[in-house]
Amino acid sequence: MVEISISYEGGLNCRATHGPSQTRIETDAPTDNLGRGEAFSPTDLCATSLGTCMVTTMAIYAQRKGFEFPAGTKLAVRKIMTSEPPRRIARIEVEIDVPLPADHAERAELERVALNCPVALSLHPDVEKPVNFRWVG
Repeated sequence: MVEISISYEGGLNCRATHGPSQTRIETDAPTDNLGRGEAFSPTDLCATSLGTCMVTTMAIYAQRKGFEFPAGTKLAVRKIMTSEPPRRIARIEVEIDVPLPADHAERAELERVALNCPVALSLHPDVEKPVNFRWVG
């Protein structure tokens, strides 16, 4: 179990503190929903969580298999909200640039673990999650 303490700071801003590390993040409502957009919105964090979870699980898999997952791996995550109520995330698009060759022996498994990371499996099935892996090594 991990506990995260959250404090509403006013002005549509929150501060969250990660219990084990005491690391803090702040959120703001997005500009299209009464906020100033001065920090990640809660739904931005959800999309960010998907991307970071995917690449983290790929790196964990690589470590368990005895090879180094490249530190230069880059991701682009795009979050699209619904245009009609209720307001929710409709789609999270992920592009992963993996600096490994396309014929890497573990390619299929690395993609499989990314697509089945805990965040991907936790999101509602109505949230579209297209992923484009680009093997650029």
